[in-house]
Amino acid sequence: MTLSERDKKHLWHPLTQHKLHPEAIAITHAKGAVLYGEDGKEYIDGIASWYTSAYGHCHPYIVSCVKKQVETLDQVVFTGLTHEPVVRLSEELIKILPNNQNKLFFSDNGSTSVEVAIKMSLQYHFNKGEKRNTLIAFEEGFHGDTFGAMSVSGLSVYNGPFEEFFLSVKRIPVPNGDNNQEVLNQLKAIIAENEVASFIYEPLVQGAAAMKMHDAEGLEFLIKECKNSGVVTIADEVMTGFGKTGKNFASLHLDSYPDIICMSKALTAGMVPMAITSCSEEVYQAFYSDDIGKGLFHGHTYSANPIACAAALAGVELLQTKEMQDNIQRVIASHQKFDERIKNHPKIARTRQCGIIYAIDLDVEMERYGNLRDKLLSFFLDNELFMRPLGSTVYIAAPYVISDEQLQKIYDKIEFLIQKIL
Repeated sequence: MTLSERDKKHLWHPLTQHKLHPEAIAITHAKGAVLYGEDGKEYIDGIASWYTSAYGHCHPYIVSCVKKQVETLDQVVFTGLTHEPVVRLSEELIKILPNNQNKLFFSDNGSTSVEVAIKMSLQYHFNKGEKRNTLIAFEEGFHGDTFGAMSVSGLSVYNGPFEEFFLSVKRIPVPNGDNNQEVLNQLKAIIAENEVASFIYEPLVQGAAAMKMHDAEGLEFLIKECKNSGVVTIADEVMTGFGKTGKNFASLHLDSYPDIICMSKALTAGMVPMAITSCSEEVYQAFYSDDIGKGLFHGHTYSANPIACAAALAGVELLQTKEMQDNIQRVIASHQKFDERIKNHPKIARTRQCGIIYAIDLDVEMERYGNLRDKLLSFFLDNELFMRPLGSTVYIAAPYVISDEQLQKIYDKIEFLIQKIL
């Protein structure tokens, strides 16, 4: 039996209705921007495997650092103990984070990093003797699949059966440059009428909302208003972090920095799961007390796993190299050149770009997980491209090391799709 056939016996895949989509393509190995299939095909990974393998699959430097760590220290409890990889990672990560961040709390994945952030924001006010029980989030945001993360997410396709169990959340539109004052007024009204604990947002790009991008100045106004009102600001940088927007973090495009930042995905370069929730010293001080009950009693068995920390440290080092920064700028320039050629095509509704993230909205009615979207997905796979359209949005968020030839193949197939298939 093939791997794909054996897969069907026991495995339940995420975001999959198995009765409609019983097949899974088996991948045997990967290198750079390429996934190698059991079927003999070589698939260009146009989305860096959900934005994780930013520096390319199986990067030799990261692999060597992980191998070395495996032989030294595999796992140790992070309550009351510490180790060299996590200490070094903290020192190096703080250098590239917005300069108001000072403490790092470790967990397992993007959703848990958001859970920690939400709990931090609620307990921050509780520890100060204030009862604040309302959260503010953007419409169409996505922050993960655990309950707190679902609560602040606005995509009902993921949340439908669970919504009656959610935290109290008020939603506002994203600022687009034309509606900035209107959105700011909505935020002010919510703060005036509710006991608001925090405002959580994906800075500049909402990934699961089909790479919906918003105005930096408008977001700046919202963050400033929250700070003036004592509302904790949380930047979910799980997708945008580590170079995706052209800067180390999307928050660095702004002058006002968040109180809390959520990180995962590219944090460990796609090697192993890990997440971090960072915060300012002011947030941390609300938990620093002689009263044990004011501590943040949240923990994960694999928090700050040494192997994951070694992978993350290697990734942070790679991110700052001239070679990787040049790669990021090369991809950005390539997207811009392609956009100039394609943006006015009659079958394209709009295009947009933020750093290495490039998105095209096709001018066609399409369900997020409908038959036509499945047709697009099959088209890309048939042409040896691993791309996952979000409804009518086709996007690219490839590893930074993708070659010009590989990028050109993606562009060519997108053009062919638009001109010949739709």
